[in-house]
Amino acid sequence: MADVDTETYTVEGPDGETTDVELATGVVDLLAQQGQQKVEVVDEILIQSFAQQAHVVAHHTEGETPADVTEIEEGMAELFEEAFGQSLEDAMGHSH
Repeated sequence: MADVDTETYTVEGPDGETTDVELATGVVDLLAQQGQQKVEVVDEILIQSFAQQAHVVAHHTEGETPADVTEIEEGMAELFEEAFGQSLEDAMGHSH
């Protein structure tokens, strides 16, 4: 594997636990909109990723979806819409 230059971002959980995330140097800048701070980019991608993954668990797995999973998925969809100004369904191009 080639040596990759990285930037480190720290994520802190609600109980104070932390983890470092290594990203290739420049990837955050590549995804940023003009004037957007790097941490805002990382924040938005976290929201997007968790909303999409919650959607997959709630709508694309076998069997009936438990009520608590539906509630979590709906909550992430709301947070996505607050962050991006459009529904998760519109952003993904499909609905259920």
